[in-house]
Amino acid sequence: MPNVPTHRPRRNRKSQVIRDMVQETRLTTHDLIYPVFLIEGQSKALEIHSMPGIYRFTADRLIDEIGRCVELGIKSFAPFPAINDTLKDRLAQESKNPEGLYLRTVADIKRQFPEVAIMTDVAMDPYSSDGHDGIVDAESGEILNDASLEILGQMALAQARAGADIIGPSDMMDGRVAWIRDVLDSNGFSHVSIMSYTAKYASAFYGPFRDALDSAPKKGDKKTYQMNYANRLEALRELALDEAEGADMVMIKPALSYLDIIREVKNATNLPVTAYNISGEYAMVKAAAQNGWIDGEKAMMEVLTSIKRAGADAILTYFAPDAAEVLRRG
Repeated sequence: MPNVPTHRPRRNRKSQVIRDMVQETRLTTHDLIYPVFLIEGQSKALEIHSMPGIYRFTADRLIDEIGRCVELGIKSFAPFPAINDTLKDRLAQESKNPEGLYLRTVADIKRQFPEVAIMTDVAMDPYSSDGHDGIVDAESGEILNDASLEILGQMALAQARAGADIIGPSDMMDGRVAWIRDVLDSNGFSHVSIMSYTAKYASAFYGPFRDALDSAPKKGDKKTYQMNYANRLEALRELALDEAEGADMVMIKPALSYLDIIREVKNATNLPVTAYNISGEYAMVKAAAQNGWIDGEKAMMEVLTSIKRAGADAILTYFAPDAAEVLRRG
């Protein structure tokens, strides 16, 4: 036959054994960080309507959920609190309360599961009566960058005292990594890591998360501190700053619409790169699967593998328990 191909890539696809042999990207439970939601009360697990299969747990039920996930091989968790409105104020003072819901629960998790890694969230919005990640100027409505750093530093210090292994500043205030690093180091917590939300974009995909925590801004939006989703080079500028300020790991958020950014950042740094497969991305797959439009399990594994292939060393994902079940089945 004329023009018979010399090179035949299909030879490396001809059986499952060979496909497994030459597979370039592998997902394991070590790659997964599970974000979990915390509420006040006892013995409650309330499903989030916009995130099928994801629950807001009271502290006792959250301990049970973490135990279940540890048995599946998941060892890293990122708790987020839903704070009662009566405890919120413009300076997020509840964020530093060692007897409050969040810090008390973080300490309890570390007591019962000392082997797990707990990544805490540093941003004012869950505790702020304004719903923003920094202090809102009462007259102009401006988010005050430098005035917010003091609060973020004290929040990080309180979380380290409660037992946090990794501090995750998600606020996107300028200079917060250096500020938090200095606060931690000067108070004896030089061993606590910082996973900076290096490129956190102003995204439409955050909606279900804000439902879960009731933390949407009361006025305005977050576009003066979260990044324009049209920008690529800005992410590399933020990366350079976070590296210089002492970040131990960097994060891209969201993940699916930003696979190119994950790869750009991975190519530009020797730090571990993480990505947050966020609530709206999770909800799209779940909703399509519930309607019978896609195979939800296969789509989940394809999504997570694509994020890993793009360059993520670890993935924060609500799929973590489901993915761990699939991986356990082989």
